[in-house]
Amino acid sequence: MEYAYLTDPGKVRDHNEDSVIIVKNEMNEILLAVADGMGGHCGGEIASSIAISHIGERFRKTSSVGTKDDAISFIKEIVSEANVLLYKYTNEHKESSGMGTTIVLALLTNEFLLFGNIGDSSGYVLRKNKLHKITVDHTLVSLLVKSGELTKEEAKDHPRKNVLMRALGATNTVEMDIFSVERDIDGVLLCSDGLTNMLDDEQIAKVLCDEDINIEERLKKLITKCNNRGGTDNISIAYLKDGVK
Repeated sequence: MEYAYLTDPGKVRDHNEDSVIIVKNEMNEILLAVADGMGGHCGGEIASSIAISHIGERFRKTSSVGTKDDAISFIKEIVSEANVLLYKYTNEHKESSGMGTTIVLALLTNEFLLFGNIGDSSGYVLRKNKLHKITVDHTLVSLLVKSGELTKEEAKDHPRKNVLMRALGATNTVEMDIFSVERDIDGVLLCSDGLTNMLDDEQIAKVLCDEDINIEERLKKLITKCNNRGGTDNISIAYLKDGVK
């Protein structure tokens, strides 16, 4: 099993509002998570940092997440706790009004693989050299595509494609979508939209499958490609290879 994560501010933003982590617990279960923060005076980086720090620390201190049902409950619990922390922070720091963050995570054990997300950071599996998106974006444009008002092609360049319908810290309660995935895969990828807005799935998969370089170099190569195309946003990637066969 190999894994790595990397985050980069990109070429346009003067600071990085993303946070990313990969952490193990006592039973060598693994949690990957990426958060893309937004809003307020330095609010984005604070929001993503609070969320990732809390979720990572709670997982690290848990000896095992137990059964799949137990794990789903655990994920929802720690994300809800992070949401309360963010909501409390914005109430106590009025300059951070509007602060929030996306969150996407993947949880791997010997028995199962789960994804969870709020917002538009994405979770994928790599299978036979192809990426398959697991999560569903919580955006206005995603809803318009689902309702048939927009095609997927129209959605790619829609001027309001980044309008979120759900974010961590935006309200006092939040709902995370959870996805259970078959474990016959070659890898797990989580990323902020700074990656997916610059590169398509085929381009990303090609780099992830480059056996001539190690996985850290693959992530650096992806970030370089994004920055060469303009690097219009922060770019964060968490990747695990061959971890769930």
